[in-house]
Amino acid sequence: MRAETSVNIDAPPADVWRVLIDVERMPTWTESVSKAERRSGGEFAVGAKVRLTQPRLPAMVWEVTELKPEASFTWRTSRGGLTTTAGHQLRANEAGATDVVLSIDQHGLTAGIVGLFTSKLITKYLAMEAEGLKRRCES
Repeated sequence: MRAETSVNIDAPPADVWRVLIDVERMPTWTESVSKAERRSGGEFAVGAKVRLTQPRLPAMVWEVTELKPEASFTWRTSRGGLTTTAGHQLRANEAGATDVVLSIDQHGLTAGIVGLFTSKLITKYLAMEAEGLKRRCES
């Protein structure tokens, strides 16, 4: 299963990036995350781990697998034959604002059945995250 959403934010990429990687504050700007706890110290970088609790989903530990400062990061979690990868991409546009693309990819032995039950919720949560990020960065 793959889900993706995009949003234009009237703020420069550096400002959007600072909000996006301050993951412990996610619950303050999106209702799709009720709790976020860093599991590793130091900078938000490849190898950083974050435990996210989301309504109607089990808490999961996400590990950053790719990161390009002020441009993108990807993190991944696995459980019960399912691997979920979430992408966060930022691009400056000609107006000086930021185009953000958020995505979720799921694969593994249980991806098909899990997708049947969670695809609408995941799509909803991606939209909530995009709109919450926009509100936070533009306020």
